[in-house]
Formats: sequence, structure tokens, C-alpha cells
Amino acid sequence: MSSPITTHVLDTALGSPAQQLHICLDRVLDDGSLERVARGATNQDGRITDLMEPGQLHPGIYQMTFETAAYFERTGREYFYPQVDVRFWIKNADEHYHVPLLLSPFGFSTYRGS
Repeated sequence: MSSPITTHVLDTALGSPAQQLHICLDRVLDDGSLERVARGATNQDGRITDLMEPGQLHPGIYQMTFETAAYFERTGREYFYPQVDVRFWIKNADEHYHVPLLLSPFGFSTYRGS
């Protein structure tokens, strides 16, 4: 069984998957602090499908941090966003949540995928 939270990062400026882009997944606690839940890096297809083990997800607010600075520096490009933080609400821990990121050096977009 796959991770309850997955992602796919596409570099729209290059028209290809963003490989080896590091990601942190944190749960946002009641006091606003972050608790690290998982960490990973995208594969050659720009995906992370094994971020968490099944059963580890609980309802609450989560933050996925895409560490874009290192990715853009490794690819030799200037950039505006050193990281992208995406917060989302998990209401039902039994569902699958896919959080894709469309990325370029000067912009990004995200949505709940399937």
C-alpha cells in the first residue's frame, strides 16, 4: 500500500519532472509549532510515493515544505522562492491526499490531486 500523502513536482520552466527536490512534511500543532512527520526527495519522475507508512496519518493541519533553493541552485538558475510551504487540512485520515506542485523559478501553483 502506498503513502497516504504523495506529491509530484513538475518544473514548468524546463517542461520536466523536478528530480531530487527535498520535501519536509510537518503537522501543525495547536500552538502553531511544527512537528516533523516525514522527509523525502522526489524521484526521477518528480514523485514521492513513499513519504509515510499507511496508518501514520491523523486528522489536522499539515505543512509540506518544498526546498526549492537547493533544487534551483543545483540546476544553475536564478529563483525568487527559496522554499514553498503548502498547508492543507486532513479531515479524513483514511483518504489519500495527493499534493502536486507546478514549479518555475519565479512562480508556483498547487492543488489537491487524485
